Formats: sequence, C-alpha cells, structure tokens
Amino acid sequence: MEGMPSSVAGFSGLIIGIAAGYAMRRSRLCTFAAIEDAALGGDLRRLKAFALALAVALAGTQALVATGLLDPRLTAYTPTAWPWAGALLGGLLFGTGMALVGTCALGSLVRLGGGDLRSLVVLLVFGLVAHATLRGPFTGVRTEFLDRLALPLPGLAQGDLATALAAAELPQARMLCVLGLGLALVCWALYDGRLRAARRLLLAGVVIGACVAAGWIATAVLPDPLDTTVRPQSLNFVAPVARAIAAGMFGVGVAADFGVASVLGVVLGALFAARSAEEFRWEAFDDQREMRRHLLGAALMGVGGVIAGGCTIGQGMSAASLLALSAPLAIAGMLIGARAGIFVLVEGISIRSWLRPRRPARPE
Repeated sequence: MEGMPSSVAGFSGLIIGIAAGYAMRRSRLCTFAAIEDAALGGDLRRLKAFALALAVALAGTQALVATGLLDPRLTAYTPTAWPWAGALLGGLLFGTGMALVGTCALGSLVRLGGGDLRSLVVLLVFGLVAHATLRGPFTGVRTEFLDRLALPLPGLAQGDLATALAAAELPQARMLCVLGLGLALVCWALYDGRLRAARRLLLAGVVIGACVAAGWIATAVLPDPLDTTVRPQSLNFVAPVARAIAAGMFGVGVAADFGVASVLGVVLGALFAARSAEEFRWEAFDDQREMRRHLLGAALMGVGGVIAGGCTIGQGMSAASLLALSAPLAIAGMLIGARAGIFVLVEGISIRSWLRPRRPARPE
C-alpha cells in the first residue's frame, strides 16, 4: 500500500507535540513534580495521571502491533540483547539530573514555552552532551563498555515482555500483558477520588497517552513503507533535542524528522497554553549557585538519557507501550535517581561538603 510523503511524519510530530505541550502546561503535569509530590507530600495524583497515560498508550500501541500496523522489531526499544546495565545506570543518572534541574527534558521544553530562559540553557547543555554521548567523544565508553554488558536473548526475535512470555509457551501472552497491566494501571489511577476530581490532570493523562500512540501511527502507518528515511518512533526527548539543536544551526532534516518537529511542537503548545492563561513571563537564574546546579543536572540528563535509551517519556511511555524489557529498569533507575537527588537538595548536601575533610570536635 502506497503511503504518504515522509514530510507528513514531521507535520504529525508538530501537531502531536503541540497537543502534548499544551496539555502538560495547562495541567501542571510533570514527571519530576509527580515524584516530588509523592516523596515529600504523599500526593500520588500526578503519578497516577501518568499511570493512566501509560494505560492509554499501551492499549493504542498494542492494538497497532496486534493488527500488524506496527512492527516492534523496527523500533529502537526492542533489541535482541537486554541492555540492563545501560537502562539502569542511565536511568539513575537521568533521574539525578532531573532532580537538580527540577524537571525532565519534556518539562524543560514546557517551561521554555512559558518564558523560562533557564530551560533554554538547560536544553542547550542537555542536547550538546546527549549528542556527544550519542555520536561524539563519549561514544566509545557507551559502545565499548555498557553495550557489551547487554544480555543476549536467545530465541527471541525482539526484546519485549510479550515475546518473552510467548517463548515460554504462555498462550495469548500479549493479550494477557495488555489486559493485566492496562487494567491494573487504570484501576490504580481512577480509584483515587482526588484524581477523578482533578479533570485537567485526568484529561492530560489521556492526551499524553494518545499522543504516544499517535506517534507510532505517524511514523509506522502513514509514511510510504518503501521510504526508509522514516523509522517507527514515538515521543522521546533525548536524541530529538540534540537533533533539533543541530537543525537550528544547520537547517538539516527538519521537515521529515518526527522527533525534531515534536520538540518544536511542545514549545509551541506550552506557549499557547501560557499565553491563553496569561501566565507567560520571562524568568532567569536567581544566582550562580542555581545556575551551576542546572548545568550539572542538564549534563547528567544528557548522558543518562542516551545511555538509558530515552527519557521519562521515551522509556517511561514509548518503550513501555511496546512492553520493552528495558523500560522497567530505566523507570526504576529514574525513580531512584530522582529520589536521591531530592534527598540531597532537601538536606542541603553539596559536593563541596563531601570533599571537605571534617574537623574533629574539640573536647570540652
């Protein structure tokens, strides 16, 4: 079947990004804020909104897989070797960096749309470090060390949970995974009466999940199947941010690149939301200490995002919607890293204090 031109993927990415950015800004939905609310205040509403988003993304994505419209083997998330070390270590680094910045990569794009110039600095550092880790001077460490630790999955055509269970002769493995995990996520989310009353959070969760599924449609279903320039992908804000910076400097590959267009779309969607709510305002760093913290966090997110194979959305939503085996470890690493970063910030611990020798107490 003849599909549409590759530029359609880019246009679709722009529209999907606008929807995601608008929903995130209007609902104040943010992955790090969700972790922070749960860790410090015991408020799980935003985490449950993301659980609902994952349920929607899972249902939509697996419907495409079941009908043959999406082949997980063509994506970057289901290799035949389980990248456990990269997923876990990258998740830890990304989560720690996220805590230092105060938001994730997607959240930085949303903040930029609201006029936060700190996020512009964060995204530039994040994108440059990610590019250096992906194809620059840090590539050797990733490919020669972490990639070699990946565990081969003998007998599996792709590294996802449903395929692994099917290989273990579990009948209807994919359907059981989708129904079991999807229903569990929906029940956990909707059982909370406070979340049901927060209509913006509920709607944002549904929109983000639908955007992930729509991303697979835009890159796997709509383009011409003979066009090799478009690879099946969905929302991810690591490599696309790096490519967006390169595209901004050299003007290469913007029209047909779903990821780059979605990055621009998120900023525009957040801008529309901020303007419509009269919340747009220019913001900058308060002092050099805040700037140092953001720069370090951005660098950690850049390295960690590439090593993990995605950000909180790339692994937490797009990869998880494919039931990728890397997703649970990456998500766990991000949660642990973010929680550790929150502890450091709340306790006021600095790297300088760690390195400074402690003086023995004087006897009275």
